[in-house]
Amino acid sequence: MHAATTDASWDHETDVLVLGSGAAGLASAVVAAQEGFDCLVLEKTEYVGGTTAYSAGTCWIPDNPFQRAEGIDDDGIAAREYLDTLVGDRAPRELREAYLQHGPEMVTYMSRLGVRFWQSTTVVDYHPEIPGASSGGRALEPQPFDGRKLGKDHFRRVRPPVPEFALFGGSLMIRRAEVDQLLGVYRGSARSVALALKLGVRWALDRTRYPRGTRLTMGNALVANLYHQLTARRGAVWFNAATTELLTDRTGAVIGAVVAHQGRELRVRARRAVVLAGGGFPADPELRRRYLPHPVAQFTRAGEGSTGDTMRLAQSIGAAVGPSCDDNALWFPSSIGRRRDGTTVVFPHIWDRAKPGLVAVNSAGRRFVDESVSYHRFTRAMYDSEKSVPSIPTWLIVDSRYLAKYGLGMIYPHLPKALLTRHIKSGYLHSRNTIRELAITIGVDPGGLEQAVADNNAFSTTGVDAAFHKGESLFGKQYGDPQHSPNPNLGPIDNPPYYALAVVPTPLGTAIGLRTDTEARVVDTSGKPIVGLYACGNDATSVMGAEYPGAGCQVGAGMTFGYIATRHAAARNP
Repeated sequence: MHAATTDASWDHETDVLVLGSGAAGLASAVVAAQEGFDCLVLEKTEYVGGTTAYSAGTCWIPDNPFQRAEGIDDDGIAAREYLDTLVGDRAPRELREAYLQHGPEMVTYMSRLGVRFWQSTTVVDYHPEIPGASSGGRALEPQPFDGRKLGKDHFRRVRPPVPEFALFGGSLMIRRAEVDQLLGVYRGSARSVALALKLGVRWALDRTRYPRGTRLTMGNALVANLYHQLTARRGAVWFNAATTELLTDRTGAVIGAVVAHQGRELRVRARRAVVLAGGGFPADPELRRRYLPHPVAQFTRAGEGSTGDTMRLAQSIGAAVGPSCDDNALWFPSSIGRRRDGTTVVFPHIWDRAKPGLVAVNSAGRRFVDESVSYHRFTRAMYDSEKSVPSIPTWLIVDSRYLAKYGLGMIYPHLPKALLTRHIKSGYLHSRNTIRELAITIGVDPGGLEQAVADNNAFSTTGVDAAFHKGESLFGKQYGDPQHSPNPNLGPIDNPPYYALAVVPTPLGTAIGLRTDTEARVVDTSGKPIVGLYACGNDATSVMGAEYPGAGCQVGAGMTFGYIATRHAAARNP
């Protein structure tokens, strides 16, 4: 610990110092700036946005103002029942209460500033079978944001999306709802062609002045809008600024930090608060080995800056971590590929698993889960199956009809044969003319895989998955093919050649972090709040206890506790 003795010992002073610039950190900073306080954000990479910029940017907020405006009865009682049943004692109930109470406040506050959302009325909670689950309305989608509002210099500071999740190599972003509409171009849909032309013209004009399209969607839209709100209120961001130490006074209160920036080591005073929002540790191999289940994930879709630095800094001054849960993370099943430039692609399989005509199998060639469940539940099932049969990697099995219609991972629908061949030659995708040959190629039991495919084909005829009940869940149905009957999630695998793609567990975020209270204050190992130190987002242990209740629960909770942290800091007397 260090003590600041005189004002002259500081290189820079601010009221609120935020470490990290994902949605949680930016929300905290925006509140500080809006309330009239000096605010400085320290971002250790060259971009704002963190992992949020790669995400859908959805916020899961029960009883949100959009529901209230439309008369949807979600007064918090159902959400409490849902979370109490799902999470139980894996996380403190009082933290869930703070989240449910202040989440709607946060949305109203941000909306008034210009951070706009749309209500996703059809996005079902991830455990629809649990009492209190909602069939839609709790998930809020960020509205598209015009990046030109930032100006060229600030726009270049917004972390670009993952190239595979946007068009033209990541240059043109679209909404999830626009994907299916654009695929209508292949069917000759006039509406689809009109949308494609509209987006294409805007993108072409943008490229004359900007490095990529300025129509931002999903997580990019959210962080760009928050960044815009911050800079409009004279909040500052230091880029490539690595925090190396937290500074405390003689009472143990946090009063600032040491920052490596522009070749200098600077002492920055925080008069009211230091807010930790560094994104947890999904990108840190050593911490993954320490806290996550085995076999340890080797890849992540999280931002490269999420390496647990802030957690280590807080621990060095006595902060507590935990409590620990079974797997301490939220998960994607992802395929791993290579781009032409040699960089690694970590492609999360979010929607394709629910389409009809796909089975997921372990090394015995057997199914072990309803493939249409949420990505988090699917990956947990991989780990559960691994306990008895090698199941990591898991193999996704489809036929040529499925691949052409729906695509799979990095392989888009209607992909030209030359590009498909490239994926096969690279080893990303495996192809054979019979199921037995495919099984031998990928090293799974041939008899087991033949039986799994035969069972699937029989189930697709009756529309009933007698093994894992695929197609019975409201969640699974929403990502199936509504035009396919009798079951939107079940289809035959009988049109050669056949294809196999490996997926492995990848943490999209960590669920264990610093222990906090209902005001987002970090507590020490004795349970007492550390004065002046707050944590939000994945730097704090999840209020969900490593469970995943619905789309956007990480972003929603992160922004809510970022809001709570700064509101509390604003009210304290430093």
